[in-house]
Amino acid sequence: MLFGGYSGQAYSPAGDKGRYVLPPLFRKAVKESSDSRTLCLTKHDRWNCLVGFGLSRKLEFEAQLDREEEMAFKFQRDFDRETRSSQLNGFAELPFDDSGRFVMPDYLRGLADIGDGLYFQGGGRFFTVWNPDELMRMGDDWAAAKAACQALVAEAEAKAKRK
Repeated sequence: MLFGGYSGQAYSPAGDKGRYVLPPLFRKAVKESSDSRTLCLTKHDRWNCLVGFGLSRKLEFEAQLDREEEMAFKFQRDFDRETRSSQLNGFAELPFDDSGRFVMPDYLRGLADIGDGLYFQGGGRFFTVWNPDELMRMGDDWAAAKAACQALVAEAEAKAKRK
């Protein structure tokens, strides 16, 4: 099956024992991309969030490095290929169960100020994973994501109160 990328939004409150849940929409896409239940997570290079993807994205990294190096040369900017390669390939590979539960390492939670829940935002070849409070600090170009996040968090809180 051809991998179609990551799209949509979801929210997942923190579970017991420090576990989080990869929502079904993203879980299915990661499984398609990885041919396994392996979630790759790393810190985004500019935003205060995490980037998630499946194992197949590793195959794109050399071409991405080539493009970034070419652009740096074109615009006469410094480019350290080894550093950038280490950044791209420094992701954590996290197994998840059939329900999408996974344990996020403390260092990743700290890097993106992850707290009581995760907001997932599709981004095509990857998706971002946010602490909702961090997302709300983003500019107006994130208005749609902010609105979706607020609605999904409110829905999850209402559901939790009914229990």
